Amino acid sequence: MAIEGKIQRISGPAVIAEGMMGARMYDIVRVGTENLVGEIIRLDGETAFVQVYEDTAGLKVGEPVVSTGLPLAVELGPGMLNGIFDGIQRPLDKIMQASGTYIDRGITVNALSREATWAFTPSVAVGDEVHGGQPVGTVPEFTFTHKILVPPKLAGKVKTIAPAGEYTVDDVIATLEDGSEIRMLHAWPVRQPRPVAKKLDPVTPFLTGMRILDVLFPLTMGGTAAIPGPFGSGKTVTQQSVAKFGNADIVVYVGCGERGNEMTDVLVEFPELEDPKTGNPLMQRTVLIANTSNMPVAAREASIYTGITLAEYFRDQGYGVSLMADSTSRWAEALREISSRLEEMPAEEGYPPYLSSRLAAFYERGGRVTTLAGDEGAVSIIGAVSPAGGDFSEPVTQATLRITGCFWALDASLARRRHFPAINWNRSYTLFGGILEPWYREHVAPDFPELVESAVGLLQRESDLQEVVQLVGPDALQDQERLIIEAGRILRQDFLQQNGFDPVDASCSMSKATGMLRMMLKFYDVAKVALDKGATVDDILADPVVERINRSRYVEEEKFDAYRDEVLSALDGAFAVAA
Repeated sequence: MAIEGKIQRISGPAVIAEGMMGARMYDIVRVGTENLVGEIIRLDGETAFVQVYEDTAGLKVGEPVVSTGLPLAVELGPGMLNGIFDGIQRPLDKIMQASGTYIDRGITVNALSREATWAFTPSVAVGDEVHGGQPVGTVPEFTFTHKILVPPKLAGKVKTIAPAGEYTVDDVIATLEDGSEIRMLHAWPVRQPRPVAKKLDPVTPFLTGMRILDVLFPLTMGGTAAIPGPFGSGKTVTQQSVAKFGNADIVVYVGCGERGNEMTDVLVEFPELEDPKTGNPLMQRTVLIANTSNMPVAAREASIYTGITLAEYFRDQGYGVSLMADSTSRWAEALREISSRLEEMPAEEGYPPYLSSRLAAFYERGGRVTTLAGDEGAVSIIGAVSPAGGDFSEPVTQATLRITGCFWALDASLARRRHFPAINWNRSYTLFGGILEPWYREHVAPDFPELVESAVGLLQRESDLQEVVQLVGPDALQDQERLIIEAGRILRQDFLQQNGFDPVDASCSMSKATGMLRMMLKFYDVAKVALDKGATVDDILADPVVERINRSRYVEEEKFDAYRDEVLSALDGAFAVAA
């Protein structure tokens, strides 16, 4: 029986309803005569506090509030890839067809098409025992094989299974002996993590194609990373590059409270990006969730839960998923606004006291797991943070730092110098270096960790000397110190920088990155010996081999090994004449 109350008070996106005795926390309600979508977030006796996912302008005290008795849930099944949804999984293209350019209040559309048919191939037979999370068949979706999973809470013996053929997501494709029906589509509450058999150690890297990240500050498959940075430092562009070139099977991109023009760029550019793995549009393995800053604030709070639930669903099929949350600061601002409307006690900078626990609950839903079906899947979460004025001491950045394993600090001064990606190597860090060391030694190079350590040490010494140069000028430096400055400059400009517009340099494999590092470190070692024998820094820099090292990032992958060997061989005899 539906529980019906009425509006007692309205405060922005928060509605207080009376007469709601028997309603449950996080139940979805329909608010007012226009049936606006809302969610119960607090109960006090017969009073329910509801956050409304749509604009509340025009609502009146006394209008009805009806509980559906169900939590906010998403529809999971074929048809999500290549989709663009709002924060509560309403497809924006279907909304536009129904209401035009602007979203009508109270509009209801199905997240997944009920008309589209899918070519189902069964993988179980009558009499088979099945359990939650186990696939009962497959559906091709673009180049992706979509596994049709038994909903996590079902189990039993298969009574009927549909033969291979075309079906809609609403058609019953299997029944169990207890009468349960299995469709291609099932729903799952967004605030409840999907179950797994076991969480695994994160021992394989999530490769991004960006040298500074993969070499100096690696992320694991199933790990979590934060990208904090001020306006214009390149958070969105970095996430887009990781989405395109990362080694995840599926990409879920959540635009949470971003500016409308930025989100428009994402919506326009993503469909045009080519997937380097298949040559098809990148959107064919991507789900976009768009909640711009002018959309209802409550839906922004829900959008990252919608995104992580979709990511968990693909993980449960045994795939590696990358979730881009851009940005969690806007999500936290939505949390602060709703909290203030509910007159909760504020904590630091007005954020609610539970900010850290909510962030932790979100990031903890990432990880590498054994699924209920026995496969291995992973969700890697990369969250952008937008601290006001670039102040990393503000609460959202600090709370995120305590949770995530990677910290990729963007620097506005590097962006102004056109150094992209503008990641500050002196402020960034990773907690996954030691975990990934065995993988790097086995799959990249036995001495890879030592190479990285040498490069980091050189960059640190170069940074210290730059402070001296700013105080007393370069003429005060000895030749050995000048060489450190020049070797560090080569590392900064030709290794840490990447040209996203160049088809070769936009993404870099680990083997190429290691080869470049070998050349640059060998240049420094050989040059040090040459200096001891009487060469000058100017003589060394004039050698043609230096230019070849500078140009190495633009050498194509298939030609790189030969190029690297030539340069390393040339370095053996370099600077000898000068000496």
